Amino acid sequence: MRLALAALALAALAGCTPPAQVSKDVPLTGVGFGALSPRAGWTGAQGGPSPDRDFIDLSFALESGQELARFTRFEGPITLATAGEVPPTARRDLEQLVARLRSEAGIDIALTEGPARITVEFARRAALRPLAPRAACFVVPNVGSLAEYRRARGTAAVDWARITRRERAAVFIPSDTSPQEMRDCLHEELAQALGPLNDLYRLSDSVFNDDNFHSTLTDFDMEILRLTYSPALATGMTRQEVAARLGVAPGRTGSDTPLEWVRAIEAALGRDGPAGARQGAAERALAIATAAGWRDSRAAFSHFAVGRLTAGSDPVRALQAFDRAGAIWSRLPGGEVQLAHVDMQLAAMALAGGLPEDAVRLTDRAMPVVRQSGNAALLATLMLVKAEALEALGNPAAAAALRLDSQPWARYGFGPDSVVKARMRDIAAVAGRASGG
Repeated sequence: MRLALAALALAALAGCTPPAQVSKDVPLTGVGFGALSPRAGWTGAQGGPSPDRDFIDLSFALESGQELARFTRFEGPITLATAGEVPPTARRDLEQLVARLRSEAGIDIALTEGPARITVEFARRAALRPLAPRAACFVVPNVGSLAEYRRARGTAAVDWARITRRERAAVFIPSDTSPQEMRDCLHEELAQALGPLNDLYRLSDSVFNDDNFHSTLTDFDMEILRLTYSPALATGMTRQEVAARLGVAPGRTGSDTPLEWVRAIEAALGRDGPAGARQGAAERALAIATAAGWRDSRAAFSHFAVGRLTAGSDPVRALQAFDRAGAIWSRLPGGEVQLAHVDMQLAAMALAGGLPEDAVRLTDRAMPVVRQSGNAALLATLMLVKAEALEALGNPAAAAALRLDSQPWARYGFGPDSVVKARMRDIAAVAGRASGG
């Protein structure tokens, strides 16, 4: 019963098909809490194809799988401006991001107060949702404002597949969400305004991946953007020409991930459908991954999905699935962040199962990685889970101090105090403890 309660409470805590424009999807419910993992500081080649092959597959397709005939990027200096209801935290995060793009990716980009080649407009969710119902935020070519996009929507001018040269783009981000989600949107959407328009599930250390574990730019992503703006490449090149410049075979176009697996993952970790159907979809995704012989992040994500959806009904199965997911991610670059998510799930199960010592051990193992990555929402969650474990171990003073320390992270990660308090109540429910106000 307590494990079933834990599963329900975790589902309440969790954040949850791309539209025509390139977008950051609303986070899948099974991944974690709110907007997810920011920048990882790890480097190394991805499992599977070489980074150059990754670059080609990212650059010559859209998220939908539609192929792109020509390589495009901005040519010359890039100006960037903000518009709309710009929250103070967003301005600070954008300045830090621009500094990283200049120093780490070598992109000639600068903030300006006037008209710019890229505009980041902040607007209320109610204004954005009719334009992109399934997206948390999105980027559109050849416009400079929301009003301009409304007029051009549905025309060839805002179709990324028909763009032959990048001259202008606009990123649209909700202003009435948590500071962390705004920051994560800035990273992902600005990266796609500047560079690749595709996502690849096989990448373990990248925001160019719809699993949403990494949602601010990693070192790998900075290398992809640096390559995008290499003097060796130019707008208008074909896939074959780019491959020749990189010294690799052009290979096939687009993702090597079958649509059946993507649909199964989306059904498993989306917001809709009964629990049994979602669990069946997770098992189907795992069966596809196993049959394909995958040993990369897709296989780990399949196991993770099964673990998330069986934690309440079959904890033995869930523990097995999390263990296998962790074993794969432990071998992949950037997998430390995913392992921290696994530890969070295991810590919650330990807390619900009356094993507070294990919950403390697991949260202690995950928190340094999460703190380094800057994922405030996940860090606050781990701190609150540990606080409940300390309470169960008879140390209420330490638990109270940890809850107090978690508040700045929780406010950045989750937003208003009402949402923070709701998260605290949900985590208290996992521990089987009532929590007021």
